[in-house]
Amino acid sequence: MSTARTLATAARVLRQLGHDPRSIALMILVPCVMLFLLRFVFDGSPQTFDSIGASLLGIFPLITMFLVTSIATLRERASGTLERLLAMPLGKADLIAGYALAFGLVAVVQSLLATSLALWGLGLDITGSAWLLLLVALLDALLGTALGLFVSAFAASEFQAVQFMPAVIFPQLLLCGLFTPRETMQPALEAISDVLPMSYAVDAMNEVLRHPDVTGDFVRDILVVAACALFVLALGAATLRRRTA
Repeated sequence: MSTARTLATAARVLRQLGHDPRSIALMILVPCVMLFLLRFVFDGSPQTFDSIGASLLGIFPLITMFLVTSIATLRERASGTLERLLAMPLGKADLIAGYALAFGLVAVVQSLLATSLALWGLGLDITGSAWLLLLVALLDALLGTALGLFVSAFAASEFQAVQFMPAVIFPQLLLCGLFTPRETMQPALEAISDVLPMSYAVDAMNEVLRHPDVTGDFVRDILVVAACALFVLALGAATLRRRTA
């Protein structure tokens, strides 16, 4: 793996994103807009916004990064750009790391804006540190990026890439503990939720919401989310082919 090649790949992806303002708006602004709407949906019940706002602060970036990353990467797969790049002295690890770095930088901006808006613009009340909240939001966005890179290998069109959202994201959304505590679910569903990364993302957000200090559960949760992101990135690298069969 070459640092220079990774950085060159990331720079190329960022230049391409710079020519696609709609994708930039989707990645950066949509989570902020959704949080803004959510705050005023619960205008008469601020405590409800406090209880679920932190969790959605992690879920919204994950969903948007998944959607944009899967479509953007699919375009490059379908156009043959990835094959041409891999025909050069560019390793799979360089390529996948470059994509992850480029979208990761966008995720940093996204997470900073969404967290700042939630805490200081919309009055989200948390017990823990704002930096911990930002850390979880960033890890969630990176997880969405990794999932998007991975599923793009199994879609033949942008429409199919969007169809992966109900298959990959919606089950996690239902089972992550956002709507009801996971321990109150049917045992089989609880067991499934225990292996889904979004469950740990929501748990980490709840730890920041309720505890002033870093807890052991919080450390476990963020390590699981980070490990899942790295594992999915490795799977994404394995799906890259130097030529189409």
